[in-house]
Amino acid sequence: MSLAALLVASPFLLLILNSVKTEAGYARGGPLSWPTSLSFGAWSTYIADVDYPAALVNSVLISGLVAVFGVAVGLLAAYAIGIGRIRGRTAITGVLLFATMLPQEALLYPLFSGAQALGLRNTIWSVVIVFTVLQGAYGTYLLSSLLSTFPRSVLEAAALDGAGRFRILWRIVLPAMRPTLSVLLVFFFIWTWNEFYIPMVMLTDPGSQTVPIALSTLKGQNTIDITELNAGSLLSLLPTLLFFLLFQRTLTRGVTAGAMK
Repeated sequence: MSLAALLVASPFLLLILNSVKTEAGYARGGPLSWPTSLSFGAWSTYIADVDYPAALVNSVLISGLVAVFGVAVGLLAAYAIGIGRIRGRTAITGVLLFATMLPQEALLYPLFSGAQALGLRNTIWSVVIVFTVLQGAYGTYLLSSLLSTFPRSVLEAAALDGAGRFRILWRIVLPAMRPTLSVLLVFFFIWTWNEFYIPMVMLTDPGSQTVPIALSTLKGQNTIDITELNAGSLLSLLPTLLFFLLFQRTLTRGVTAGAMK
C-alpha cells in the first residue's frame, strides 16, 4: 500500500521537486534531477506574473457559489420530481440527463451571446449561473432517483402531523439526504474549480480570471519557464487538495452511508 501511495503521489512530488529549482538548474539536470539548492523564485515569479491572489479569490468564489447553488437547485428540483411526483417526471429526468451529456462546445455560443446581452461577461456571475444550471441538472438527475425510493409512510406521517411540504423537506428529507448532499457539494466544488473552456471564453479580463486560466497564460508562443509552470500548477492544486482533506471524512461518510439512514 505504501508503494501504491507513493506511485499515486509521484506526480505531485515531481511538481514540488521542479518548482524549487532554478530555470538553469532544470535545464542542466532535467525534471528528475535533485535540486542543488532550494529556490522559490519560480513561486514569486508566478504570483507576480498572473496576479495569483485575485485569481484565487475568483476561483474560490465561483466554485463555492456553484457548489452551494447547484446542490440547492438539485435538491429542490429532485424533491418535486422524486417525492412530488409531478407529471412528465420521466421525460424531465431524461432531458436533464441529456443536458449533462452535451459537450460544452455546443453550448458555448448561446451562453456567450446571452451573457453579453445581459452585461454579465467578464463577471463571475456569467460562470456561476452557467455551472449552477449544469451541476444542478446532474444533481437533480441523481437525487430524484434516490428520493423516489423515500419511504412514503414517513412522509404521510409527517403530513398527518400537520407538516407542510417545505417543513417535510427541511425536517425529514434534508437530514436523511445530508450525506449524499455533502458528497455532491465536494464534487461540485472540485469540478467547477477545474473547469477551463467556458471560463476562458467568459472571463477575458485578467482581473476576473480563475486559477486554471491564469496558469494557461504562462504558455508563451515560443518559450516557457518550466519551473514557473510547475510552481503555478502546484499552487493551483493546493486549494482543492486542502478542500478535499478538510472534507475527506464527510466525503467518506457520505459514500458509505448512502442516501437513507
